[in-house]
Amino acid sequence: MKNILVPTNFSENCEKAAQLGIEMAKLYNSEIHFLHLMNTPVEWVKLDKLKEKRYPETVKQIGIAKAKLRELERMAEHEGLICRTFLQYDAGQGDILEHSGHFHHDFIITGSSGTKGVIREITGSNVEKIVRKANAPVIVVKDQALNFPFKNIVFVSDFEEDVSNAFKQVVSIAAKCDAKIHLLRINTKTDTNSIASGLQPMKRFLEKFPEVQNYTMNVYNELYVETGITTYLKNNPADLLAMCTHGTTGFLSLFSKSIAEGVTNHSTLPVMTIHI
Repeated sequence: MKNILVPTNFSENCEKAAQLGIEMAKLYNSEIHFLHLMNTPVEWVKLDKLKEKRYPETVKQIGIAKAKLRELERMAEHEGLICRTFLQYDAGQGDILEHSGHFHHDFIITGSSGTKGVIREITGSNVEKIVRKANAPVIVVKDQALNFPFKNIVFVSDFEEDVSNAFKQVVSIAAKCDAKIHLLRINTKTDTNSIASGLQPMKRFLEKFPEVQNYTMNVYNELYVETGITTYLKNNPADLLAMCTHGTTGFLSLFSKSIAEGVTNHSTLPVMTIHI
């Protein structure tokens, strides 16, 4: 992991995401970028200095944003990190993805305050769209207080499809944090609802990762995947919830779009999604 992007609107959860980004950058000795997108009443980049004075409130907001970005930069540099900050105008979720692709970010970390209703916007864009379309792994920081370094990482899959490359990302973070990995499969009404049968794909999957020794295997029988995840989290410690995504084509067969959106939206834990 060489380069981490933290899109931010300076909300409480985005501030927590910034702190997580700094801590992860320290672990991996990564460069870190902070990006803030701002909507302006006119096309700001083409406005000359004289005309800018016609929009004093916008000038004030830009000044505040620049000051907050400088503060984040100082925090990162205080930890010995290489940091860059970016302020973009009249941008949407496409600009976040374009920015990330241009700089070849290995990770995106951002915040969302949505735990009820639709997922809250971070920078004029829907967090769920960033999750689904980003090529880099994404961690969305939610309302629950961060526990970092992570000690318990839950990796949810049906383990029927090869998710080895995605799991390598989880293994890397677990190794850096000295965390336990909890493999979780949810048997729904479409499955056999056999715990023993549900464990078999996990066992075959782990044969590819002999280096992983600190783990548990868990199978829950529930009518719905999201319900199963919620039930598991109520009864077991977890600091990070990790899942896979096919990006624009939707999540793995285990996850319909609505399930993925629901998990990302309703979980108070940080949620990590990995494109495969």
